[in-house]
Amino acid sequence: MAYYFSKTLSTSFDEAVEKVTAALFEEGFGVISVVDLHEKIKNKLGVDFKRYRILGACNPAYSYRALQAEDKVGVMLPCNVLVIEQGENEIEIAAVNPTDAMIAVHNDVVAEVAVKVGEHLQKALDRL
Repeated sequence: MAYYFSKTLSTSFDEAVEKVTAALFEEGFGVISVVDLHEKIKNKLGVDFKRYRILGACNPAYSYRALQAEDKVGVMLPCNVLVIEQGENEIEIAAVNPTDAMIAVHNDVVAEVAVKVGEHLQKALDRL
C-alpha cells in the first residue's frame, strides 16, 4: 500500500485549495493548519519553489478516539493533505494514508481509526 493517496486536477491552484478544503469538510474534516512551502522556502532560502501547500486536516471525533487509546499518537496528527502545482492548471492533491503512517503504533484502536480516516480521506479525493 502506498503511503499517500493522490489525484490530479485540471484547475487553478487557488481553486484546487478551495475544492479540497470543501471535500474534506464534507467528510468531517476541518483544516486546522496551513503551511505555504512556496513562501517559506522563498523567504528562508531565497529559492523560487513551485506552489506547494500543506493542509493539516483534522476529524475531531477520530482524533479524540485515537488519543484516548494512545495519547502520544498526537505526534502524527493532523493528517497532511498536499496541494502541489505540477504545471499550469495541473494540480496534484495528495493525502497521507493513515494506515501506513500509523503502522509503528501498535494499538488496535488506533489501527481501526486509521482505516476509517483513510476511507474518509480517499472519499474526499474521490469528490474532486
